[in-house]
Amino acid sequence: MRWLLCLPLYLLLTACDGGLWNNPYPAADAGKSVFYTAFTARPKHFDPAQAYSEDEYAFLAQIYQPPLQYHYLKRPYTLVPQAASAMPQVRYFDKNNKPLPQHAPAAQIAFSEYEIHLRPDLRYQPHPALARDAAGKPLYMALTEKDWQGIHTLTDFRETGTRAVTAADYVYQIKRLAHPDLYSPIYGVMADYIVGFKEYAKTLREARKKQPEGWLNLNDYPLPGVQVVDAHTYRIRIHGKYPQFAYWLAMPFFAPMPWEAERFYAQPGMRERNLTLDWWPLGSGPYYLSENNPNQRMVLSRNPNFSGEFYPSEGEPGDRKAGLLQDAGKPLPLIDKVVFSREKETIPYWNKFLQGYYDASGISSDSFDQAVQVNVGGEANVTDAMKAQGISLSTSVATSTMFMGFNWLDATVGGPSERARKLRQAISIAVDWEEFISIFANGRGIAAQSPIPPGIFGYRKGEAGINHYVYDWVNGAPQRKSIEVAKQLLAEAGYPGGLDEKTRQPLVIYLDTTATGVGDKSRLDWLRKQFAKINLQLVARSTDWNRFQDKLSKGDTQLFFYGWNADYPDPENFLFLLSGAQAKVKYGGANSANYSNPEYDRLFEQMKNMDNGPARQAIIDQMLEILRRDSPWLWGYHPKDYVLHHSWVHNSKPNKMANNSLKYLRIDAAQRDAMRKQWNQPELWPLALLGAMLAALGGWLWWALRQREQAR
Repeated sequence: MRWLLCLPLYLLLTACDGGLWNNPYPAADAGKSVFYTAFTARPKHFDPAQAYSEDEYAFLAQIYQPPLQYHYLKRPYTLVPQAASAMPQVRYFDKNNKPLPQHAPAAQIAFSEYEIHLRPDLRYQPHPALARDAAGKPLYMALTEKDWQGIHTLTDFRETGTRAVTAADYVYQIKRLAHPDLYSPIYGVMADYIVGFKEYAKTLREARKKQPEGWLNLNDYPLPGVQVVDAHTYRIRIHGKYPQFAYWLAMPFFAPMPWEAERFYAQPGMRERNLTLDWWPLGSGPYYLSENNPNQRMVLSRNPNFSGEFYPSEGEPGDRKAGLLQDAGKPLPLIDKVVFSREKETIPYWNKFLQGYYDASGISSDSFDQAVQVNVGGEANVTDAMKAQGISLSTSVATSTMFMGFNWLDATVGGPSERARKLRQAISIAVDWEEFISIFANGRGIAAQSPIPPGIFGYRKGEAGINHYVYDWVNGAPQRKSIEVAKQLLAEAGYPGGLDEKTRQPLVIYLDTTATGVGDKSRLDWLRKQFAKINLQLVARSTDWNRFQDKLSKGDTQLFFYGWNADYPDPENFLFLLSGAQAKVKYGGANSANYSNPEYDRLFEQMKNMDNGPARQAIIDQMLEILRRDSPWLWGYHPKDYVLHHSWVHNSKPNKMANNSLKYLRIDAAQRDAMRKQWNQPELWPLALLGAMLAALGGWLWWALRQREQAR
């Protein structure tokens, strides 16, 4: 019975020792330079030749070090060196391999050659694949059954090693994009550009047939379009002029890969223990993956061999005032460790952020009103409650476009006829995207005027950038045309009052969608009301993702909802979505609407490889005028990202193209510990009450037993 009497005292003493009962992290991490965040979707790939999703790049961009990166602070987005010592030198050649001047017409350029010089201080993270003995012989390249005893994960290998990064490692990774076992998502694009790449892929397929298993040493197979010049220099030769190729050099696809990594992981016994490059990456970036449990927790630790990068010393106007240049010139990274915790639900994520256990957070629709208030001018800021906690808000328009596409092959809504064009224009006016953004996105977005989002060259602000087939410019702002204008267009299209003038039957439009969740019903109901404003009937045909993709590939759609995130900040990456050469049905391309306009296609081919400047802008303006008139899409909207972060997080600035931004952040750990302690003090009165009740119960039991003994 004594333990019952002692329990309340023990609990009270525990509460007074300064510890936090709800702290999900080890007490030993207090005061350390650790950034705490969360992930919701399990990454599928950590092999840089295969990974291509935002969830995967959240990790990979911190681990691998491509030649280039985006300047953290400057806008518009600007490429700067990362592993390269300077921006690549580009030389042009004609079909006879004779050098051409820098300003040669694109039609004369048969080849572009990128020469990349690397920094000499690059080194890989510690890894058993690079471990060697005193004589320089690899320790773990010929493992026997005996060697596997006691080894279940990568950290069970007792020794690790490192070495300098070389130009040959960058060449080796480019070769891996054609590896027959990997199925790289960008192989098709690179095959059209890198000289000899298609033939190289065929060579590797033949080699794999002769050697069905084990390590395929790509060093034995030269690639004509990619050559090592010296230990720190290599060249990539591509067909024609393709300025956008520089953007690819900022992606993990073009990071270095030591041949030792492939050979190490190709050994028997590795895959059975889930020891693969796709699970345990090997990079030269600021961090390495030290813990991999995608169902619970992922940890990035500082690469002790990383050096040579410093916080930028210049940015946009206003960055200095915002405190974003206080760490100028300091060596990166500024944080020692990044802890990612798996959160499958938004409410626990949000609550832990408010308790200070996550350093930053997005905002779900359920939490929006609690976090954000919008003033009469439409400007968003945090609520007073958030401000009292020192929480601040960062907003940025995503380099993304969400749209609804008409199938150009459909007999009713598609094609270049005046009848179909006016029908599409009428629907474009009727569907009020501003209202959609207000209701379903908490105002987080702007209505699109074309495929090109803000921040991308070619986007125009103000009256010059509006879609004048859908909007008027009124009092310095775009104003959607009235429903009467839409009804008039519908009548001119042959559907007065929403009835086909020939059959006198109501016009029905079919929408194919993968939206089947509970929250999606209200969106579809809203969309039906938009069509009903001009007396059109909308029928939603829900399906799963695979069936939806199949219908798109066969052209069995009429209207569909889709979206596109920029691979790189260039208008070509959006305008190619409507190129006839990219038609989904005819060519299997990215043009899901199957839109085709010869004049647009001609201008696109002229524009796509031009350098940014007035001439390119003029052509883009012509292209957008064609698109707005033809209306192959309901232009939809560009989402706005809202991110909250605590006052102890410094140097946070949204960058929609750079995925490697964690190295720039700085944490005031002392302030965080103090705030956590302040916000998470337990309420002791319930324990005191419980203690009193237990004490009373104990006293009563003692009295009852005493009475019983006396009665005997």
